[in-house]
Amino acid sequence: MRGPHNIWRLIRTGATFERTGAMGVALEAMEAPRSLRIIARVLGWPFKWLGLRGDPALPPITRALTALGPAYIKFGQILSTRPDVVGPELAQQLMVLQDKLPPFARAEAMRVVAAELGQPVETLFTEFSEPVAAASIAQVHHAVRAADGMEVAVKVLRPGIERAFSKDIDAFYFAANMIELLSPASRRLRPRDVIEHFEGVVRGELDMRLETSAASEFHDNTVDDEGFTVPRVDWRLSARRVMTLGWAEGVSMNDLAAIDAAGHDRAALAERVLRLFLKHALRDGYFHADMHHGNLKVSPSGDIIALDFGIMGRLDEYTRRVYAEILMGFIRKDYQRVAEVHFEAGYVPADRDVDEFARALRAVGEPIFGMDASHISMARLLAYLFEVTERFGMETRTELILLQRTMVVVEGVARSLNPNTNIWETAQPVVEDYVKRSIGPAAVLRDLAKATQVAARFGPRLPALLEKALIAQSEPLPPVDDRRSRYLARLGWLALGAVAAVAVIALLDRF
Repeated sequence: MRGPHNIWRLIRTGATFERTGAMGVALEAMEAPRSLRIIARVLGWPFKWLGLRGDPALPPITRALTALGPAYIKFGQILSTRPDVVGPELAQQLMVLQDKLPPFARAEAMRVVAAELGQPVETLFTEFSEPVAAASIAQVHHAVRAADGMEVAVKVLRPGIERAFSKDIDAFYFAANMIELLSPASRRLRPRDVIEHFEGVVRGELDMRLETSAASEFHDNTVDDEGFTVPRVDWRLSARRVMTLGWAEGVSMNDLAAIDAAGHDRAALAERVLRLFLKHALRDGYFHADMHHGNLKVSPSGDIIALDFGIMGRLDEYTRRVYAEILMGFIRKDYQRVAEVHFEAGYVPADRDVDEFARALRAVGEPIFGMDASHISMARLLAYLFEVTERFGMETRTELILLQRTMVVVEGVARSLNPNTNIWETAQPVVEDYVKRSIGPAAVLRDLAKATQVAARFGPRLPALLEKALIAQSEPLPPVDDRRSRYLARLGWLALGAVAAVAVIALLDRF
């Protein structure tokens, strides 16, 4: 499909960007090569009159994407998670991009629900309301389950949205190919990789079963977190185009007047939302990556309610430990240790000077820590940190960039609730607790136990592996098998290491 028939879509897109003034803003923010800027302006200007006008009250980028429709709105939202591509200023603008569209008819939603769940809506629900919220991909209805009278939220995918997104994604790929062809210098922006990332996220959101799974996992992880609620999903009433979960009653996190009227402590809410985010990222390695005001409510009891699980972030155990050590190093102003962690993790090439890197980190941290509490920003620190690491050759790590972006959003929510929130004092106990549990002696023993469990699975094969390794050491194989010999030798040493680990664990258990 990625052929010349996409040209009209690109002309309309370019014309809209030109007409709304977004073209120059976007190219400047992304530091696009001069040749690409000239090509874009030359091709866009003659067709400016074909562009959509959009809402003049909105900033240029937001105005253009909103005018172009659902796929472009979602593209902008996802680009806000990639400041490495669009630049920090443009990423900040895209964060406030509103994902609100006119709802489709209730009757159409009921038809989709009946088709997906295999029963008439009247059989499944005693009540099924008009839409209470509508976004680019789906809309939500309030309903009451017929089985037990429980209130639920039913999220229904927009009819025809898959085909509509496929067409626009197809045009995005065509544009990426044209950009790389016409301007080789632009390849450093990796336009095709950006579109592939966008397609992966959107394909996941177009299958409600994946979002249902994300909500279920997040609920299970956080069910014991005091003051935090994730609605429980109903798998029986969920399918590819429908998701059903418990109804969450509360006021929006951005309605400060309603929060005050309900008697909630805004300062306490600000601290809790920050600590919960860090706890989920560090403790679970699975966090809500779109925690803006619109996806957070405050229940009558004061609990924070999380909604919309289309964009989630995941960190492996090793990355969590590295991230925690970096944060702890900054909290303690131990810049040398922060520098060493970057080198130990392989984030910065080993041929760089660790002491010089530590000095650069001090230049990042000290000005921020010299500010009063209302201006200390972890988000700003992380942004500066990535700038420094980029200068020292650190490769882009998507999972850390998503974490940074979410930290910016969460910090913004906390500041709106209480401008005087001390970010570092709030974060410190969470980070310290994780460091104690994951890097101390107890963590070493847990790691040894896990390694032993893995080695134990190969228990029946250990004697044979060890014998092969010893034979390989005493009787070298012909040159053609050198690689295999070295491999078997490594397996042998691994087997010996596993045996030693078992012995250590056994001795520790005795004491």
